[in-house]
Amino acid sequence: QVQLVESGGGWVQPGGSLALSCAASGITLSDYAASWYRQAPGKERELVASITFAGTFTDYSDSVKGRFYISRDDNKNMVNLQMSSLEPEDTAVYYCRARLISNDYWGQGTQVTVSS
Repeated sequence: QVQLVESGGGWVQPGGSLALSCAASGITLSDYAASWYRQAPGKERELVASITFAGTFTDYSDSVKGRFYISRDDNKNMVNLQMSSLEPEDTAVYYCRARLISNDYWGQGTQVTVSS
């Protein structure tokens, strides 16, 4: 059974930082392209950051570019999202996704709240 489990969410003040992790079981995450998405209340789910299976290419949405950093930890079978200079607009549930051809897996999400 494949599982993606996100962790690291929580509450942070504007300007603060959080580090999210996505731990995979049942698959070798390094074989998959991995992404982080987020969904704010009343809004559609949006792609935040992605990384290729080899980790050689990353991409970010314009709204987080320069503030968020996606990386792999293949030894731990994890993908991480380091978030800094957080803004209230970053408040959302953050989801991890892993894709390989027709195999497409999502985590259950972790809440990030940015407020003063």
